[in-house]
Amino acid sequence: MNKTLRHAVTLLLAGLVLVLGASAAAADNGPIKLEVIGDGGHNVNVLATWKKNGQPVEEVVEATLTATSADGRSFGPVELRSASEGQNVYQPAEPLPNGEWNVTVTATKPSKARATTKVTAKDLAASPMAAAEALTRDRAAVADSGDSSDSLLKIGVIVLVAVLALGAFAVIMRRRGLYARR
Repeated sequence: MNKTLRHAVTLLLAGLVLVLGASAAAADNGPIKLEVIGDGGHNVNVLATWKKNGQPVEEVVEATLTATSADGRSFGPVELRSASEGQNVYQPAEPLPNGEWNVTVTATKPSKARATTKVTAKDLAASPMAAAEALTRDRAAVADSGDSSDSLLKIGVIVLVAVLALGAFAVIMRRRGLYARR
């Protein structure tokens, strides 16, 4: 019985290593996708997701923002910082000046990516409806970006089921051992 139980524990641990190892390997999902969105004011939100599966990038994204206007002005490069709105949301360290801008975000880590979009930067007091719409749109985009805790929950459920199965197996083996001795 002890030998059988040791084999079962070894198989369970090997399975856990495979599950957790696959999860760690999945952290590097290849190329990333950047989505650049103006907030209706002077800020820009950048959403970083994995191209392969659309999941949020949990790793730190190193990226810069540059912008050019139709009248020849330039802005940046400005480093992006993690935003408080979400795990995979980044914002420039400095706000955009007033105007129409072609904004380009270039990421170098965890993989190279580039995205360009047109953004209008203006004072929010001048257009409260536009600001409210942009804020609603940004919140919806962050909510739609998914929750990385789903994979941790799945792993936790798998581990719990495996532990329960091991316990049931140990009880069955103990009973068989007791019945065999009688």
